[in-house]
Amino acid sequence: MQNASIPRSLFLFAILYGGMVPLGGFLGVKQVALGSLAVEAGIFPFLTLVALSSAIAELHGKDVANRMVKYGFVPLIVAIALSFLVLQLPTDAGMYEPAKEAFPIVIGQGWRMMAAGIIAYGVSVTLNIWLFDKLRSAVGAFAEFRGFIAAALSQIVDTLIFITVSFYGVRPIMDLMIGQAIAKVVLSAVMVPLIIALVVRIGRKLDAAPA
Repeated sequence: MQNASIPRSLFLFAILYGGMVPLGGFLGVKQVALGSLAVEAGIFPFLTLVALSSAIAELHGKDVANRMVKYGFVPLIVAIALSFLVLQLPTDAGMYEPAKEAFPIVIGQGWRMMAAGIIAYGVSVTLNIWLFDKLRSAVGAFAEFRGFIAAALSQIVDTLIFITVSFYGVRPIMDLMIGQAIAKVVLSAVMVPLIIALVVRIGRKLDAAPA
């Protein structure tokens, strides 16, 4: 029986992708000020995910990228489950006091935010891949430009889902939603084309190199 061969680039980027998925939730605790824009820091690993998914679709096809999104639920759910377990375990009395107080704030999230993160991840990254693929017929082979348009539109949807599920009925959400959407579109323009260009270039070199 012949062994199936996984392209080097897919193996490498799958590891990176799996690490980025749960990281977004933890970094999202910090709010970053970018001039007049304020955005949760989790957007940086999340936009990396979005760009990676587009680059994987460019290198290996839409179906492979969509499978990557589905597999991404595994580290996300495992990270949430382990976080919940650790929060239930007793705290060592000798733990550094500031860390003892900060840990539940950084790690613990309400069930609504956890659900919002899972839903927004699945919908927005899947939408990004679909848009990235569909835009090929409209704008041609310019992967970086397609990536930006797909990322910007999918991040608006991500914002609508995440903020609505997390905060509807708890606090006014319209201003928060508009501000987050603008910040994400701006960051998509800055980050996504660069990451796609870099990942596609590295991927092609890896796959072209002799075994």
